Amino acid sequence: MTRPDETDLGQLRISRALTGLWQVADMEKDGTTLDPETAADHLAAYHAAGFTSFDMADHYGSAEIIAGRLLARAPEPPTMVATKWCPPPGPMSAEIVRAGVLERMERLGVAQVDLLQFHWWSFEHPAWLDALHQLAALRREGLIAEIGVTNFDAAHLRVAVADGVPLISNQVSFSLLDRRAAGPLAATCADLGVRLLAYGTLCGGFLSERWLDQPEPAEITDWSKMKYHRFIDAAGGWDGFQGILRAAKTVADRHGVSIPNVATRWVLEQPHVAGVIIGARLGERAHIADNAQLFEFSLSAEDHAVLDAAFDGTRMVPGDCGDEYRVPPFLTASGDLSHHLAEMPRAVRASDGLRGPHVVTGTKWEDIAGYARARRDGEIVSISGTTATAGSDRVVAPEDAGAQTTFILDRIAASLAALGGSIEDVIRTRIYITDPADVDAISEAHGQVFGAIKPANTLVVVAGLIGGYRVEIDADARIAQS
Repeated sequence: MTRPDETDLGQLRISRALTGLWQVADMEKDGTTLDPETAADHLAAYHAAGFTSFDMADHYGSAEIIAGRLLARAPEPPTMVATKWCPPPGPMSAEIVRAGVLERMERLGVAQVDLLQFHWWSFEHPAWLDALHQLAALRREGLIAEIGVTNFDAAHLRVAVADGVPLISNQVSFSLLDRRAAGPLAATCADLGVRLLAYGTLCGGFLSERWLDQPEPAEITDWSKMKYHRFIDAAGGWDGFQGILRAAKTVADRHGVSIPNVATRWVLEQPHVAGVIIGARLGERAHIADNAQLFEFSLSAEDHAVLDAAFDGTRMVPGDCGDEYRVPPFLTASGDLSHHLAEMPRAVRASDGLRGPHVVTGTKWEDIAGYARARRDGEIVSISGTTATAGSDRVVAPEDAGAQTTFILDRIAASLAALGGSIEDVIRTRIYITDPADVDAISEAHGQVFGAIKPANTLVVVAGLIGGYRVEIDADARIAQS
């Protein structure tokens, strides 16, 4: 049996086919946990076949504990464990972040987490950047070997790296059906030197012979399939999905491999992908020998032509990577975030003032100069000139005007949400920049948010901005009275 290829990811050595443990949560959803030693035996079988890397998260049932049992056996070659920390939005102090990492270490039974991947539910809440900087501090302390993120879009990946966070990876959905990661994110990864870890490559098992030429299921109880059935709908429905299956079958027969092999190989050959994550239902279905066939063939130009023709029968999953967790329609198992969060906490809250509701965000100049970040008067909301400021006065991404623009528009969106509106209510923006060379980057970041909204806009070059910022934006919005 062919052993899987390996690659370097920062200072880590990983299998290019990682074994994903998210289905442990589904197997334990009735409240019965898997026996950790027996489950670790199943992981050991993957390890013995060369699949020495495993992916999990804080909310994947007892997956971290199971992996810890394998790690305690100290198998050779060394095992690489990637886990995720997915806290609810809120303040991210050093104490909160340290507690999250220490819990991962305790459950895994390790002195250092190999790859700590951070997920954030809403970029309107700016504490995500605080959390990443705290994780970077813990990396310097030695508690984490490498830091990654999960479900970050291209724009916010750029903000993090431009702000000095040493990210090596971004874990996102990527498959024959969901090809978003081959778009803007691919170019951003190439520019920043960040690699992708791809999950969902088999769409919860839908990308297999089992579903070829079969009717659409009327009832689904498996969390994984519930989720990826929503992806099938978002990509145009069952007929287009069957077209992809038939194309993958044509390619698979040519190479004497399976549809899952072809589906996974297509993702694996994308130049910015470090590894693919293939889910396992421990003790129920092991596909070790089939997964090993990934490394016995490669796709030809003719193969790609067959698959490309099938893509034409589908549509792109909407939005950028990770949007399925942040904006409707939520492409999750439940179709919302109820399995993850009781509510989405606000980044800021409105206060009643002498002239009506307003929002302050805590930057030092709001108190010094006596102004609000945003103020609502009936249907009209006026938003003050906003810069990329974290906390009271720290400049975010000082050398990247596009990243600053993304951060600013998140702050504007948060202020509107606190006043009962949304970014879709913006009717005008005014942009002040200091360097004409930044126009393209700023405009692209602005267009990423407002491309479908099309507010009126003015952009001017000014002599300078207080504090050394590269861009400042103010805005007006109209919120319809309910």
